[in-house]
Amino acid sequence: MIIRSKSPLRFGLAGGGTDVAPFSDLYGGAILNATISMYAYASLEITSDEKITIDALDKNEMLVFPTLKELPLDGNLDLHKGIYNRIIRQFQLEPFSFRLTTYVDAPPGSGLGTSSTLVVAILGAFAAWFKLPLGEYDLAHLAYEIERVDLAMAGGKQDQYAATFGGVNFMEFFSGDKVIVNPLRIKTDYLNELAHNLVLYNTETSRLSSRIIEAQVKNVLAKHATSIDAMLKLKEQAYLMKEALLRGELNRIGELLDFGWEHKKKMADGISNPVIDDIYATALRNGAIGGKISGAGGGGFIFFYCPGNTRNQVIHALESFGGAVKRYEFVKQGLTSWSI
Repeated sequence: MIIRSKSPLRFGLAGGGTDVAPFSDLYGGAILNATISMYAYASLEITSDEKITIDALDKNEMLVFPTLKELPLDGNLDLHKGIYNRIIRQFQLEPFSFRLTTYVDAPPGSGLGTSSTLVVAILGAFAAWFKLPLGEYDLAHLAYEIERVDLAMAGGKQDQYAATFGGVNFMEFFSGDKVIVNPLRIKTDYLNELAHNLVLYNTETSRLSSRIIEAQVKNVLAKHATSIDAMLKLKEQAYLMKEALLRGELNRIGELLDFGWEHKKKMADGISNPVIDDIYATALRNGAIGGKISGAGGGGFIFFYCPGNTRNQVIHALESFGGAVKRYEFVKQGLTSWSI
């Protein structure tokens, strides 16, 4: 038997960065995000060959170990190994032999939450195989702890919850790792129009989000007024975006994206650069009314709100930068597992 699972990547529409401690502990965070038809996949097969095989197809990397109680964390596929280590430790399982195969529809550093979404997919496969007692909140929090605590990877909390729950969610973040996920009931017409008007553009550059997030954390700890004020504005943006989406005021969403982008750049150095600024300005000159870089910033995907029938003009104008437009749809389903 093989257990397969998949979890969706996400757009962070508003409030990005306010889910990162210590800001969320001190001021409370708020984020609006939506999952899209791009996924992280995991396939798990328990074997009897006294080996642990991890095969990351998208990275063209494979590791093989004897059946150990703890796999070494050395920078090679540590997400995969860290999940196994935590599962063994937390659920008091005996070491077991298996083959784990994974694939993600977007590269690392894309800004669509790839790392956290992959963790959720892998956890989902293990949870299904061993029938682990993990509800949605439990699984998302465990994914967060594996990344942020066990592996000491800098980042926030939204991605794990988006990948687990799926759909359009307004999320609130509090001290003590408390998270509340509020699913939004958005009319299908509104979501279809939003997907039509949001152009997802891959700059085909990657960035190390941890460096930007570490700078953001440093600014909060130092009580850097400009950075903290920017984050408070992004928190406000999340509430305004939620209201606009529920009411179907879609052009307002474009305006709020532009509002958020101007403040996001003030959170930390490295979020934008001259190339990104040029791409953004070109999109606005050709009909977009707002946009933002996805994720922490510095590279990866950017999406633009293009009202009416301006999307094709914007796409054509962006061709000169050498990136690519990615087709997608919004999806409601979060983590899904099945057996074959």
